[in-house]
Amino acid sequence: MVARAAVVPVLEPSDSEEARVFMKKAFDISEEYDTVVMVRTTTRLAHSQGIVNLEDRVEPEDKVYTRDIAKHLLMPGTAKKRHLVVEANMKRLAEDACSMELNRTEYRDTSIGVISSGIPYQYVREALPEASVLKLGMVNPLPKELIKEFASKVEKLYIVEELEPVIEEQVRSWGISCTGKEIFTIQGEYSANMIREAVLGEKTEYPQPADAPARPPILCPGCPHRSVFSVLKKLKIHGAGDIGCYTLGALEPLSVMDENVCMGASISTLHGMEKAKGKDYVKNWVALIGDSTFLHTGVNSLMNMVYNKATGTVMILDNSTTGMTGHQDHPATGKTLKGETTYAINIYGLCKALGIEHVYEVNAFDLEELEKVIKRETQRDEVSVIITKSPCALLKSFVPSGTCVVDAEKCKKCGVCMSSGCPAMSRAADHTVVIDETMCNGCGLCMQNCKFDAISLIPNPKKNA
Repeated sequence: MVARAAVVPVLEPSDSEEARVFMKKAFDISEEYDTVVMVRTTTRLAHSQGIVNLEDRVEPEDKVYTRDIAKHLLMPGTAKKRHLVVEANMKRLAEDACSMELNRTEYRDTSIGVISSGIPYQYVREALPEASVLKLGMVNPLPKELIKEFASKVEKLYIVEELEPVIEEQVRSWGISCTGKEIFTIQGEYSANMIREAVLGEKTEYPQPADAPARPPILCPGCPHRSVFSVLKKLKIHGAGDIGCYTLGALEPLSVMDENVCMGASISTLHGMEKAKGKDYVKNWVALIGDSTFLHTGVNSLMNMVYNKATGTVMILDNSTTGMTGHQDHPATGKTLKGETTYAINIYGLCKALGIEHVYEVNAFDLEELEKVIKRETQRDEVSVIITKSPCALLKSFVPSGTCVVDAEKCKKCGVCMSSGCPAMSRAADHTVVIDETMCNGCGLCMQNCKFDAISLIPNPKKNA
């Protein structure tokens, strides 16, 4: 929908090999039709695996730069003229799309015809193996004449697309009779069984699933975010959240994060709350954002808080990596994505340079100091920043402190040590707390929470070696 409004071509692969091929094809289309091209991916495609064919790398010839302000400098006068060119290119592409290999017809039984694209195409082939299919690799612009031809050769036409009826509405606007969202939901992902039932009326019977306990995603053992959230929960502080591993702080038993929208939004959300509800309202709130997310798109929001004389405490959870998406380096790690040494942005210095007087770095596992700083900073009538520092326990460079063990004789079975939800901890048959030594890395959070000295640390001799 956004691409249609922006007049941008969109390719939608349906498997891993197509994702590779379509990306290369997108560059070819970009050059041929002088346009930006979007390659659309979805969660299911991103999580799938498949065989891909390798090809030799092609190095295109370097192009000589030619100054062309009518094309590249879009003031109102030039933009109006350029719009004509963009529309003409798109019209030409729509016509050519009818003969492109990206879009293909698969004629089988013509009593049922299906137009689909992306991952839903795979469901269609499984659910309706004998049906004729028009597989769209380019979903914007649509190959109008090809669709008309396909529709004329099938008895009943279905359009299978997840979410909004983008393709369906265009096809209907051309006067083509089809069946779509009247039998398919606009919610969530599809499946072969769902399509089979909607089209053929064949309901798949499932055995009663086992009554297994729920297994929600959780923070890893030794995660520094768990320590920070345990303090925030104790203080009954609400969190305006962001995108990262720390989003899991919204779940039980931590239940600290109240909302998140997109990368960088935590700080601007806190800022908006303060402007709408007043300074006193945000004194039991903090913005929660990771180090990589902060550098990605949080700096602007923090700058706006300073500029607009806001009140609020921003907590930057610095675990020295981009944890959720695969431990990529970022501008504060001192390494490029290729692993080369580079200048490391100093987050503390950056916050100071924005004009923030109260910026503090705290060890994420120093519960006493962390509680003291959070209590103090959230009551300020100005912007303050708390940077909690401790590396992600999954980093290759991370060396565990050791292993925590429980003295069964001292354990009171109260469960306070388990309140932060560490997955390395469980209970024995007599309710004594047990720590799995294969999971524990000696972060010491449980040890600090135990008031009876029932937990001790067996040091790792390699820690300071």
